[in-house]
Amino acid sequence: MGWHRELLVGFDLETTGTDPREARIVTGAVIEVKDARPLGHRQWLADPGVPIPADAVAVHGISNERAAADGEPADRVADALADALVGYWSTGVPVVAYNAAFDLTLLTAELRRHGLPSLRDRLGGVEPMPVIDPYTIDRSVDRYRKGKRNLEAVCAEYGVRLDAAHDASADALAAAQLAVAIAARHPKVASLGPAKLHDRQIEWYAEWAADFQAFLRRKGDEGAVVESAWPIRELADV
Repeated sequence: MGWHRELLVGFDLETTGTDPREARIVTGAVIEVKDARPLGHRQWLADPGVPIPADAVAVHGISNERAAADGEPADRVADALADALVGYWSTGVPVVAYNAAFDLTLLTAELRRHGLPSLRDRLGGVEPMPVIDPYTIDRSVDRYRKGKRNLEAVCAEYGVRLDAAHDASADALAAAQLAVAIAARHPKVASLGPAKLHDRQIEWYAEWAADFQAFLRRKGDEGAVVESAWPIRELADV
């Protein structure tokens, strides 16, 4: 039947910024999906402990006042999100995140920031997997398609409905449904088991990073460095 017809868990964070090592969680969501149909979901609102910049508020709509009044402490939200994801990985359920290297790196940084066990520690020393990242997969299987590769654009390409972009629950659901749609269009993706697909995405992301870095350097940015780690980047400078 293929992994895309089995249980998947969509995951998304809305945050204070665009640097996953520095930004903080504002909202987070996990949603169970089977055969593209949503089942239960959970969402968290955090008080990030730092001001939410105006440009971030403009994206996700969570004001500083709302976060302070209604949000849970940031460490509690990070801990709960980590436990939720680890619970799925522990039973072999794939976690789907669009641009996973951002969300999982940010969650990892938050856990370290608050002195909490890492995802790997919670899994008994095993790397978090399987992760399915429609962003990475789509860039590999349809490399030369023109146009944007953000969630809205790729959902439109694959006919996936996205009701409210930059709402964590909506984005998590769209990511999971997008993974299903990509696998349905590309049998070679559907034919891979989740563990093998995870490994292939590590390779695909590294290949993209090398190509993009070479492109930037040819364009004159001789010092350009594009990070190649997926799904979690190094946190040496956190």
